[in-house]
Amino acid sequence: MAWSRRYDEADPQRVNKWLAQNGVCSRREAEALIAAGLVSIDGQRVDDVGRKIEHGQTLVLADAAQKTLENHLTVVIHKPAGVVSSQPEPGQIPAVRLLTKQALWGWSKVIPGLDNKLAPLGRLDMDSRGLLILSEDGVLAKALIGPESKLDKEYRVAVMGELTEAKMDLLRHGLELDGRKLRRAEVELISDQRLKIVLTEGRNRQIRRMCELVELKVVDLFRVRIGPLTLGDMPENRWRVLTADERTALIAESM
Repeated sequence: MAWSRRYDEADPQRVNKWLAQNGVCSRREAEALIAAGLVSIDGQRVDDVGRKIEHGQTLVLADAAQKTLENHLTVVIHKPAGVVSSQPEPGQIPAVRLLTKQALWGWSKVIPGLDNKLAPLGRLDMDSRGLLILSEDGVLAKALIGPESKLDKEYRVAVMGELTEAKMDLLRHGLELDGRKLRRAEVELISDQRLKIVLTEGRNRQIRRMCELVELKVVDLFRVRIGPLTLGDMPENRWRVLTADERTALIAESM
């Protein structure tokens, strides 16, 4: 079904900027769609890349535009410990090595080669495991890891050390890393020495460093959710393609 939306703002706005703000595509991608004749306003094709949409008008993307945008591959991986998310050092195993036909969970029209342009959307260090997203989608990258993203990330964290309510309060709010105060976190004890931690930011090795500050040692860190996207029952070392509906939900919740 074609994407359509009514413009309800008082002031006119350039079509490419509005599409980017709605997480549909980047400004450059919007300009390419306009040039291809795939964008219309109130039933009339938009021919000018500088065209503005006005209050009460409805913009529609042709079905072909949706198919063009969906060509940006995004994959969801159940990363095991011992695998690095991004550029590996000598001897390390990169997450892209998991993207084989044998490891595919479900269906994909393409199996990425090792020379793909997929980049990790969010840190998950080598010793951690769980939900990892790799993508070549610039709009999705901005939604997940851009400075204005509102997506939270949920972890299951096993720790060693004395776990007190005072330490949990500090983990929730009261710690600094690299001279900057951390945003408030959700911290809940779910079983003996096991925590549920939900973050709305992604500093380098943040949970491990937070725990070190309160004399706790992380022995297992497992990411189970990014915004509305959960790992589900996909086994470790497997991967699948992110669906169009999941992409839309991630972008919508990031705003």
